[in-house]
Amino acid sequence: MRVIIQLIRFGWEQALSCLFPVVIFASLAFTQIMPLPLLPRYDWLLIICLLMQWWMVCSGLETRDELKVITLFHLIGLALELFKVHMGSWSYPEEGYSKIFGVPLYSGFMYASVASYLCQAWRRLNVELVKWPPFLVVVPLAAAIYLNFFTHHYWIDVRLWLFGLVMIVFWQSKVTYEVGEARYRMPLALSFLLIGFFIWIAENIATFFGAWEYPNQTDAWSLVHLGKVSSWLLLVIVSFLIVATLKQAKGNVYTRKGMSQFL
Repeated sequence: MRVIIQLIRFGWEQALSCLFPVVIFASLAFTQIMPLPLLPRYDWLLIICLLMQWWMVCSGLETRDELKVITLFHLIGLALELFKVHMGSWSYPEEGYSKIFGVPLYSGFMYASVASYLCQAWRRLNVELVKWPPFLVVVPLAAAIYLNFFTHHYWIDVRLWLFGLVMIVFWQSKVTYEVGEARYRMPLALSFLLIGFFIWIAENIATFFGAWEYPNQTDAWSLVHLGKVSSWLLLVIVSFLIVATLKQAKGNVYTRKGMSQFL
């Protein structure tokens, strides 16, 4: 019985942490089924995302520091979108006044929503990290993972090497989190994999409602290739490393051998 109660508590906290992504998915579904007047769909999605972000900060659901992190992710995601659309990896076929080089500005909020989830879950579950690697290791690794999304179009794809580096660097790292009065521990690499897998599921929902379109979905929607999990896994790692590093800058690190606690 206690296990069921804890699972419900954990699920509820996760649901609250996913508020921003849920609003994005609901908006995608609603504007697909019930087109809004006056403006193209992509522009309405941008307005909805901006209003949601404003409300979350004004209501206290997000702090100003978290808003800075989310804005950073919006810019990182938008830069990646501009490049990938230019390379033909996917497209946004609908019209919109807020499109830049074929990319609607609302797309950056889909990346920002991942950062919003991480920030919310970190605070709600009182996340702590065990044996977090040094700053001089984490930052170059995150940069290498992000750059590979660009360079593999011109050079070899080194994602397998990057996976290997992640396993080596975070072999002893763990994440602990609080549910009710109990505290649990999970290998950090496993948490990366789980988040990446659920984002892949969310990607299928998003493409079904026309958030963007892969080349194989032009004629009819089809399941996103399972191999995309690896891309989302790497992106989650980048997201997590940036959030953890920024929180480290705001908090206190006690010892590499023990617990690194962040505010």
